[in-house]
Amino acid sequence: MQMENKVSGRLLEALRCFPEGKKVTWETGISGEEWMELFQMAVQHQVLPMIYETVCKCQAFRSLPENEKEAVRQRVIWQVMLQEKKTAEFLNLYQKLLKEHLTPVVVKGMICRELYENPNYRTSGDEDVLIPWEQFPACDRVFRENGMQYLNPELEVEKEGEVPYLKKGGALHIELHKELFSSQSEAYGDFNQFFEDVFRRKIQTEIQGVPIYTMGHTDHMLYLIFHAFKHFLHSGFGIRQVCDIVLYANTYGAEIDWEYLYRSCAQVHAENFAAALFDIGEKKLNFDRVQAHYPEIWQSEEADGDALLEDLLDGGVFGDSNMSRKHSSNITLQAVSESKRGKKAKASVLQSLFPDRRYMERNYSYLKKHRFLLPVAYLSRIGKYLKETRQSKGNYAKASIEIGSRRVDLLKKYKII
Repeated sequence: MQMENKVSGRLLEALRCFPEGKKVTWETGISGEEWMELFQMAVQHQVLPMIYETVCKCQAFRSLPENEKEAVRQRVIWQVMLQEKKTAEFLNLYQKLLKEHLTPVVVKGMICRELYENPNYRTSGDEDVLIPWEQFPACDRVFRENGMQYLNPELEVEKEGEVPYLKKGGALHIELHKELFSSQSEAYGDFNQFFEDVFRRKIQTEIQGVPIYTMGHTDHMLYLIFHAFKHFLHSGFGIRQVCDIVLYANTYGAEIDWEYLYRSCAQVHAENFAAALFDIGEKKLNFDRVQAHYPEIWQSEEADGDALLEDLLDGGVFGDSNMSRKHSSNITLQAVSESKRGKKAKASVLQSLFPDRRYMERNYSYLKKHRFLLPVAYLSRIGKYLKETRQSKGNYAKASIEIGSRRVDLLKKYKII
């Protein structure tokens, strides 16, 4: 645990340096094992290029064996080049959407990358685009005419709020949203109400000479917070999301309606959670209250981000550091749903093994057409549980309940339930 604390401290120090173009000045006292722990943690949080760029010139890094340094360097080069390729593919496709007089609003990854000094070092697994429902047929046609294929061909794409695409023979992965949050979710489906007018309030920016529609800065900051919040209600989120939120606040704070943000977060019991994010940003990263125009109403929210930081460092970029943690999301989501219904939240093995039908439909798409097959899907899920348990020589169900119980306590700590 001591090594993990040291490693996470170094990860945060490096992340604090990166946006400012600074390098760490570590001289000695880092073993090869600790270096590998650091890089592995960076991989889990999808920040390896940012960490490497910040540490590769320090004296302590030189003590690492050449073959190990070269292996990390090559991985970083590959990730940065891949991101550069995906960005070029996306911008090329986006221009074709504009020619069709469509208004695709880009959120998160592509926009957040531009906040960093070296955008391609802030990698993204996919790009997120929001369109009005009525523009989906035309947008879908442009996508498929340009080599984008359905990631899940069995989906009824006209009815889905989110349709994922993957470029044939390429690397580009796009999540095409007609709604930003699944309206079927009892825990966070109501978040969509805050984004009903985003197309009326959209703004335009420019990336590599290409005009890009995106959300206004208040809407975008609210979405970044709510997106992290959604993942927190599942199995967690990573430090990269906090970096994005901090940089966005520092860059556009003067144009953000912070009072509106607070009221919106309070409506879904996320105000203390959001304040904890900024607490982490101030203590560990680059958040500047003055530069961001962070108002008194937020500062008066007593939120200590330490417990949240520990949880997100443990969880990886989307709370998927291990299967037990992923399965624990059924417990936290159920706790939020029960709280909304005025019931007392609890954690049990039944919630972990038998989530509701809407959750099951995400992994067993045949349930959307054949609801009577839900018992079959449950049997399949239990079978996967048993297989994972045998392979790991552990007990995923027991671990899921322990993690879920601990994270339900976090929901209470941050006044979510």
